Amino acid sequence: MPAPAYRVTFTVAPPYRPRVRVRSLAALVRRALASEGAPQPLVVSVAITDDETVLELNRRYRGEDASTDVLSFGLDSDEKFVAAAGVDAQLGDVVISYPTARRQAREAGHSLDDELAHLLLHGVLHLLGYDHEAPREAKAMRAREEALLGRAAH
Repeated sequence: MPAPAYRVTFTVAPPYRPRVRVRSLAALVRRALASEGAPQPLVVSVAITDDETVLELNRRYRGEDASTDVLSFGLDSDEKFVAAAGVDAQLGDVVISYPTARRQAREAGHSLDDELAHLLLHGVLHLLGYDHEAPREAKAMRAREEALLGRAAH
């Protein structure tokens, strides 16, 4: 049986493992990659961790002294999707703060599963080149997120 065209690896901090639906989140990532026409084979790594870890990563790599809900670390290369022969290319890493996702889900009045899916998809779209610095970019990114999540854009 051939390996999947898109491989999604997860590292979930032990306290959060029972609540994270890794299979459905991995399926969402694969669907987004396929929908965006990402080359195959390709690997995306996902870490679901605590606020402190996300804060430290945000300080170290983005120079931001604040926690956040999701960080994306794309492949730092001029030649995206290049890999050694026989090795799947790495698209990048997505890091999600579970406690922040839980708080945001409560505040928004939706499930933690929905919040984790949205944050993960947001991170993956960043890896694929989407951004939200300008209003037009933000609108396009939000519309793509909503479409991939199967919801109407707000």
